[in-house]
Amino acid sequence: MHNMKKAILFFCAISTVKAVAQDSTINKVPFDNMDMTWQNGSDRRTSQVLQTKYFTGSVMLDANYTYSFNNPIDNTVVGSTALARNNEMEVSAAAIGGDFNYDNAHARIMTQFGTRSTLVPRNDYSVYRGQYDLASVYRYISEAYAGYHFNVWYGINVDAGMFMSYIGLNSYYQVENWEYQASFTSDNTPWFFNGLRVQIFPTKNLKIEPWIINGWQSYGKFNTMPGFGANITWCPNENLKLLTNDYYGSDAAMIPDRKRFHSDNSLLVRYYKSMATKGISQMAFSLTGDIGFENGGGVKAFNGDSATPSQYFLSAMFYNRIWFHKNKFAWTIGGGVMTNPGRYLVLYPTGDASPLPNPYNPTQTIGTHPFSANPGDQFKGWDCSTNFDWMPNQSLTVRIEYVHRHANVPYFAGRGGVTSPTGYTTTPLPASWAPDLVKTEDRLIFAILFRL
Repeated sequence: MHNMKKAILFFCAISTVKAVAQDSTINKVPFDNMDMTWQNGSDRRTSQVLQTKYFTGSVMLDANYTYSFNNPIDNTVVGSTALARNNEMEVSAAAIGGDFNYDNAHARIMTQFGTRSTLVPRNDYSVYRGQYDLASVYRYISEAYAGYHFNVWYGINVDAGMFMSYIGLNSYYQVENWEYQASFTSDNTPWFFNGLRVQIFPTKNLKIEPWIINGWQSYGKFNTMPGFGANITWCPNENLKLLTNDYYGSDAAMIPDRKRFHSDNSLLVRYYKSMATKGISQMAFSLTGDIGFENGGGVKAFNGDSATPSQYFLSAMFYNRIWFHKNKFAWTIGGGVMTNPGRYLVLYPTGDASPLPNPYNPTQTIGTHPFSANPGDQFKGWDCSTNFDWMPNQSLTVRIEYVHRHANVPYFAGRGGVTSPTGYTTTPLPASWAPDLVKTEDRLIFAILFRL
């Protein structure tokens, strides 16, 4: 009887240990108890309002008025994925959706309406392959994926669908960014991926995330090869974040021999934090550097010549942010540089200057007055900006921002605009007319950013 009692007690002890181990596995949360609300490109909220057991809702609204000192007659913004209209009030983004979860299964759906539903899909030329108009099918969806969470280490998520990219540091949602008009580094790299991702959290401070995707910001595939990539994020403590994003694919339509590589790397440091109720509450900076290239199919990465031009991407951006009065106010200043021979990642000017793919020669573009994007074409640009934010609570940001951008070739909309002599698409184009592109632009941005 004594031995039976010992056996029962031993069995109960083992069962308790197993239950505790299982509970500890389930309760392991990556980056738990770390303040990451200060980071550029991250959610600054400390709590979720629309939260239930099985669903966490999200509502976002981005409304802005941008004043262009170039004052184009058609009010069209060129070279931006955040802004569409000059000198007008616009709703850039209106999004609603959220996260669903049940018994380790999860899904996320976010809709998108506003000018961004036109701005971002237009940069994907994979939609010209085949039918069913992918640009329209996906236009009003920013995120849509489902997957399963495995209770291994600090968690493993396997997801399939459309999800946000990390390349360029900035978030697709402006309410998460320190600046409104992204620097060239972010604005010329992907905002979304369509495919499969696996998020692996081997420790509390580390995420390893491989991707198998259709391609570089593409709804479909340009050739037969999918794109491959990965994100690695390491936060040794709440004041430091390092991440790298790397990509390899074939993204030149009908040129499968041309391969693309891109490496995006960022460092974020919060170098001051105070609990004082007045004065400076925290200070931080973000630094991002990108290197990429295309090779094969008539181009080479570096040291090209007239027969085989160089086609690469080099860029960097730096921002410093200071928060005041318990994070109710903030001031940000920064900017960046970019060089992209071949212009294979440059946002094409909008309006009549926007090129269409040449069906007979995928290395060229066609149109009435297309912006040239042939191998060997040079593009260099730099930008700087500063803004001031008022954040009365965790859901609202009111921002005023000044932006200066410069390119080595005519690129931004000048006074004559990029649409027609009158600025209206209904006006016939005279033979002598051409889009008015200039090398420099200055603008003021007033934005109201809401998130619940």
